[in-house]
Amino acid sequence: MNWATATLGSVARIERKSITPAEIPSGSRYVGLEHIESGGASLSYGEVLNGELASNKFCFSSDHILFGKLRPYLAKIVCPDFSGICSTDILPISSGKNIDKRYLLHFLRRPQTVEWASTRSTGVNLPRLSPSELETLEIPLPPLDEQRRIAAILDKADALRRKRKRALELLGSLGQSIFGEMFGNLVESSTYRRGTISDWVVDFDTGKNLAPDPDDRRTNGYRVLKVSAVTSGTFLPTEAKPLPRDYEPPSSHFVDKGDLLFSRANTAELIGATAYVDSELSGLVLPDKIWRFVWRQANEPHPRFIQALFSTPEFRREISKRATGTSGSMKNISKEKVLSIEVAMPDRRMQNKFAERLAALDQSISAATAQSLALDRNFSSLQHRAFSGQL
Repeated sequence: MNWATATLGSVARIERKSITPAEIPSGSRYVGLEHIESGGASLSYGEVLNGELASNKFCFSSDHILFGKLRPYLAKIVCPDFSGICSTDILPISSGKNIDKRYLLHFLRRPQTVEWASTRSTGVNLPRLSPSELETLEIPLPPLDEQRRIAAILDKADALRRKRKRALELLGSLGQSIFGEMFGNLVESSTYRRGTISDWVVDFDTGKNLAPDPDDRRTNGYRVLKVSAVTSGTFLPTEAKPLPRDYEPPSSHFVDKGDLLFSRANTAELIGATAYVDSELSGLVLPDKIWRFVWRQANEPHPRFIQALFSTPEFRREISKRATGTSGSMKNISKEKVLSIEVAMPDRRMQNKFAERLAALDQSISAATAQSLALDRNFSSLQHRAFSGQL
């Protein structure tokens, strides 16, 4: 279908209305990149402020789309349902009369648009997309009625996809319920002898920070994991990118079945996420932002027990307290700080008992994960058809 196209700058406005810390009313809702779920479509929460922030922020309303310009490959793009203030790494976008807001939202969230934004970002450690560059984005522009029809279809498909993700989250929470029932709060408990994580873990293996080869189309070559391979708590081997053709990874960088992986750099909410590798793999290697646990041979724990421990709210707070970084979008933690966390230490017999109970859930979780991934793939296909006039 031959639709007209227009640049984002010609059909929408990027509204950077700045507000100083002194002008921010107490009780305002604040949204940072850490409050936006990657790939999200809507936002119903934020932080209520009772004191001043340290720097200027932007104002937004429910009429805006919020576009995360920092590390845009995470697709932090949502429609809020309230007014407030946001980080200056978030661009409030107001749609014009010739483009439907939900249609624009879905177009911005497409994997192809996210990839476009990523390739045009600048900066080594924290790449950002400039507003002027974003304004050059070409958008297909069917009639408004067609835009609304497309947006409605994608809204329904996305809602179904999110219900499946929610079901998966609830299944995952059952494991935490079993852990709490058996062990309680191990950060504070004195039921078992106390020690530090270093009593179980001697070190963490890590990989190397390498840019993928954009011209590499091999399907059988080495691939390096993305941080998103572990942040859901379920290992996702498809979340990987090809390594440069001439790079030969050292043997210590390869990921194997039975590994427990740890995200040492991420948002405040996701730093320290763990995922257990439960299947045979070939050619996947660690990046520098994912660690592999190296167990202490004389006191090796059950990896599923450690994964559950690291996922408890109490332990996650300990990780968060020790993480460093000036940006709300990316935190880091050192090996030494993780290894020094003190906890109560159940013996291996109790850990094994927990793992046996957890195994009963694994089949249901695996099936739900597969269904969720299938819905994600179908949604991506639907997005492609929608914006190419095939829907």
